[in-house]
Amino acid sequence: MIPVIRPNGSSTRPTLILCGLLLAGANARADVPEPPTTCIASGDGYFRARVAGAVDATIDWPNSGTRCQGESKAVPPGIRLSFQRAAGGQPNLLFVFGLTGIREGEAAHATGVNLTVILQGTDRIFGTLGDSRCTVDSLTQKPLQPPGSYRVEARGFCTQPAHAVRGDGDILVSTFEFAGLVNYGTQ
Repeated sequence: MIPVIRPNGSSTRPTLILCGLLLAGANARADVPEPPTTCIASGDGYFRARVAGAVDATIDWPNSGTRCQGESKAVPPGIRLSFQRAAGGQPNLLFVFGLTGIREGEAAHATGVNLTVILQGTDRIFGTLGDSRCTVDSLTQKPLQPPGSYRVEARGFCTQPAHAVRGDGDILVSTFEFAGLVNYGTQ
């Protein structure tokens, strides 16, 4: 991953830029009513995970009330998916998975995963900073409408923790499974 150099000489990774943009979006005006949130229009999306360490939680988010987004990524080639609860989830977590080597419409096994977990409303960000600590055991894709959209279902695990980007602490996402939406038409 190529670092981004700031004018003051410090650098950050593109993942952190993505995280900052996601956090900025999470701070949108609270007085504007949002439409009901669902992960996949067909109603069969979900996110489940076991998290331990600086954050200890068993996550079991159904389709209703869960935001999920996914798109293809060019460098390295693959997909990026994010999952979070709509509003007021405790703990208020955002999970971002970067999967390398995933191609449109194809199944995959034993794929590396770069994982970032953000404790929203705080400055706590945890990341694996690479795809060698987490693995997707299996991944399937089912085409949806419009063309280029897929329901992606996967399950996997992490063997090493995601470390705090700033400060101390780490978290281990020992298992995860999800069904979310990926749109290959955006890059």
